[in-house]
Amino acid sequence: MTNRVLYSLIAISGILLAWSRGLNAQQSPGEAISIGSDDIGGLVTSTKGPEAGVWVIAETAGLPTKFVKIVVTDDKGRYVLPQLPKANYKVWVRGYGLVDSLPTQVTPGKVVNLTARVAPNERAAAQYYPAIYWFSLLRVPDKSEFPGTGPKGNGIPENMKSQGQWLHFLKTDSCWSCHQMGEKATREISKTLGHFDSSTAAWARRILSGQAGNNMINGLGQLGPERALPMFADWTDRIAAGELPPIPSRPQGVERNVVITEWDWADPKAYLHDEIATDKRNPTLNANGAIYGAAELSVDYLPVLDPVGAVAKQVRVPVRDPQTPSSTDDKIAAPSPYWGDEAIWHSQANVHNPMFDAQGRVWITSRIRPSENPAFCKEGSSHPSAVLFPLKTSGRQLAVYDPKTKHFTLINTCFGTHHLVFAEDANNTLWTSSGGGGGAVGWLNTKIFDETHDEEKSQGWTALILDTNGNGKRDDYVEPDQPIDPTKDKRINAAFYGVTVSPVDGSIWGTVLGFPGAVVRLNPGPNPPASALAEIYELPWNDPNAPVHGYSPRGLDIDRNGVVWTVIASGHLASFDRRKCKGPLNGPTATGQHCPEGWTLYQLPGPQLKGVTDPGSAEASYYDWVDQFDTLGLGTNVPIATGNGNDALLALLPDRREFVVLRVPYPMGFYAKGMDGRIDDSTVGWKGKGLWATYGTRTPFHAEGGRGTTSKVLHFQLRPDPLAH
Repeated sequence: MTNRVLYSLIAISGILLAWSRGLNAQQSPGEAISIGSDDIGGLVTSTKGPEAGVWVIAETAGLPTKFVKIVVTDDKGRYVLPQLPKANYKVWVRGYGLVDSLPTQVTPGKVVNLTARVAPNERAAAQYYPAIYWFSLLRVPDKSEFPGTGPKGNGIPENMKSQGQWLHFLKTDSCWSCHQMGEKATREISKTLGHFDSSTAAWARRILSGQAGNNMINGLGQLGPERALPMFADWTDRIAAGELPPIPSRPQGVERNVVITEWDWADPKAYLHDEIATDKRNPTLNANGAIYGAAELSVDYLPVLDPVGAVAKQVRVPVRDPQTPSSTDDKIAAPSPYWGDEAIWHSQANVHNPMFDAQGRVWITSRIRPSENPAFCKEGSSHPSAVLFPLKTSGRQLAVYDPKTKHFTLINTCFGTHHLVFAEDANNTLWTSSGGGGGAVGWLNTKIFDETHDEEKSQGWTALILDTNGNGKRDDYVEPDQPIDPTKDKRINAAFYGVTVSPVDGSIWGTVLGFPGAVVRLNPGPNPPASALAEIYELPWNDPNAPVHGYSPRGLDIDRNGVVWTVIASGHLASFDRRKCKGPLNGPTATGQHCPEGWTLYQLPGPQLKGVTDPGSAEASYYDWVDQFDTLGLGTNVPIATGNGNDALLALLPDRREFVVLRVPYPMGFYAKGMDGRIDDSTVGWKGKGLWATYGTRTPFHAEGGRGTTSKVLHFQLRPDPLAH
């Protein structure tokens, strides 16, 4: 063989090798994807090439209830949808900068490459952005407009002294407390409302709609309709004229490892407030078991989901007194653009919050009777709690459902109930909040109740009494409207909204709504209520000595170290660490503003509102929960806020001051009011654990899909990489 021939063969071999390598490089994304018989995987590309950080969504109606699985593509545009039940699926791509791809019909066990569609323009792309980005376009009153000068002045009520006080009503304690602001249903004016001479008039009409119309009227009154209605009208007018929001980032890093599973439950006229999957103290309880929901004012049943069989059912909730009030009695101020004159809510029980106990029973805050309390609650009773602080009424009481016997037990409480949580004590004490009213914190000794079924003997409650005389014990006290007496303690006119129990010392913590708002620590002492003492810690607001400034908490939880976490209206997740306090925690100066150093604020993700220059976000988180036992996979004691405007759960990594955004892209409008985490099988890694939540908006018909859309259960899991299965 001549050298020329040899060189020619070598050259040809090189060309063939290069061609082979090029071919392998082109095919490697697909070839690198390993799938099982219950997976779907592939590559997502568009005219721009592989699409990283976009969602691939698989949906089926071929199971007993509608089922959805959502994953994120990796940095090469690859995806794997894992653990799919056998069914026919519609699969498509959604992502920022795109419009939805054409759906592909597919069954598990196949590699399917998908073609993403680049958005034709910025406006088309923006239709997929979370509500907070649109809400951030709202131009709120400038700081210079406060204090308000009333309806004949600048339209802001005279009792509104600052922009922050006004914003807390716009966000946490009014508009955002029931549904999103900024999703398509609120950023646009529905033509079905009718014809109006101005957008201001249209807004005045829209807030009258449906059974919640009177609530919206009251909320508007707090903001000042003369100022707020033109503000909302200007917002929707600018959006209609083409103004666009900031562009959100696609999922990055560990956010691409998230797997979301969804199941429909309830019905289109029902809304969910909350769900429960396990015992907060023991996340292995009820492994692979049913999820229970609370439907509040909408219906008198507990939605129940079997996530293994994808089966949804209902458990009817009884009342004790047939004269118990019903949400049916809530009059419609004006027809709804979705339901017309129909009153869609029909609930006497008004179940607000569920919680598992160690026996696998589901406890709920539930209305069982009219509000007038029985005699043992009132003045003149010998009940130890009534002797100290008699109660005339309670708006909601307690009930417990046993899945084994399928039986409800109703419990008549003197104190009102809203949220509930079990202590880690021998009595399995159930502590409750009243939702912000009533002035008392109540509890049920479930050990005594199980032994005796004596609802009077097993319950107790206390007013919130500060140890202002500093002697370390509870004494006679002055009332909230009376000056401090150095020889007495002082009662504060406050009640818990959120409630949690410290695993460190058994103290009870709750949030106090309002401005600037506070967290309160309740030490029951050895003989409650006689020994119960409280400490109050207000949010640092306009304190020149405070290292941080924020206001108006709502939900809260606590970590295993006793650090309290709460979400606040200034657009932060806040922690309060009592161990950092430098001054005395009782005495005449310990009345709220005595420990600003205990607070740390973490700005929530998302843009800020127009006209707000203070740090924070336009986000208005409803509640938060601490993953004490690493049920998600980010570590122990990770606080997670509901990202009500972000269509997400927001997990904070405190050491890095970074949030992991667990965004739900479909259906748009995810709005949670709580969550919990469960470990189903600790031996199988990420597949055996995860977070549980539900769509908690009062307006599921505002979400993508409109009328007919139901609330959904969501399971969030975090795998080690975007292709794990």
